[in-house]
Formats: sequence, C-alpha cells, structure tokens
Amino acid sequence: MADITAVELNERIRMGEKINLIDVRDGLEYHTYNIGGLNIPLGKLPTEVNNLEWNKSDEIIVVCKMGLRSKTGKLILLQNGYSNVKNLEGGLISLQKSK
Repeated sequence: MADITAVELNERIRMGEKINLIDVRDGLEYHTYNIGGLNIPLGKLPTEVNNLEWNKSDEIIVVCKMGLRSKTGKLILLQNGYSNVKNLEGGLISLQKSK
C-alpha cells in the first residue's frame, strides 16, 4: 500500500476533501498542533482499532510528527484487517514545510 506525501495531502485538504485521519501522537502534542482527525495515541491504537467507525476498506491516513509512529500505526491497522491505510511521509513537520 503506497503512502501519501505531504504535497498530496495538502492538496486534498485544500480541495476540502473529507479525509479519514488518525493522529497517533500523545494528547499534548495533538493539542499543541493538529490538522484534525481522530487522536488515538499509538500505545492505545491496538485496543482502540476495533472501535473505529470506518469500514475496513475505507482509506485511512495515519499521521504523527515525523512519520515514524504513524508507520507503526499503519502496520497495526493493516494487521487488524484495514486494507487501505496510508502513512504521511515525513509526518506533520513535512506537511507544514510543504504549504
């Protein structure tokens, strides 16, 4: 499954597209800066993955600060049957730089 670049995600946000987004950073990081979406810290994702309201075939984009935790989050979702999961390459830092 291909990931998504910051440029691609910025364009989709700019176009007003509805995006299924999971931010796997801790609460303090999320409240300091976020682009919306569901905040589920990476440590809680394995137990929360079955409570998501999306279909397992829906596109879900996972984000974090630099793209490392979200890569792990993507793997957790894939292991739990979600089939269309993308990691934001370079994380939110990359997204901010690409604006």
